[in-house]
Amino acid sequence: MFGNDRESMRRYYLQCWQKRQQKQPMDALEQQVASVIAEHPEYHALLERTDSALQRDYLPENGETNPFLHMGLHLGIREQVATNRPTGIRELYQQLVIQYGNNDAEHRMMDCLAESIWLTQRNQTAPDEAAYLECLKKR
Repeated sequence: MFGNDRESMRRYYLQCWQKRQQKQPMDALEQQVASVIAEHPEYHALLERTDSALQRDYLPENGETNPFLHMGLHLGIREQVATNRPTGIRELYQQLVIQYGNNDAEHRMMDCLAESIWLTQRNQTAPDEAAYLECLKKR
């Protein structure tokens, strides 16, 4: 969607949020991004400080969560569920929703997705869908 350009990706989130607030027309992806932002009021103040939002580094070793990564993982989970890719994820998601509700189900799944992405990058391999689904089954 954005390549490896952190600033462009962050600007896109900011633009989607501004469009929603100003009730401007949005395409389907913009609507999805704005919807995820709306579900995270803890990030709204940050998104209103454009320069800070664009420049800030979020360091896990300082106990910080990167809001853009967090919201991106929500979007990734939703795309996977919508397309049922990897095969079987929609059923696992539905089971988690019954157990925990929509938002908590996604949060439980995000740890597995983040780990899968990290392993793929670290090992420079294709994602291991079987391991990812197995992780989700344990949630």
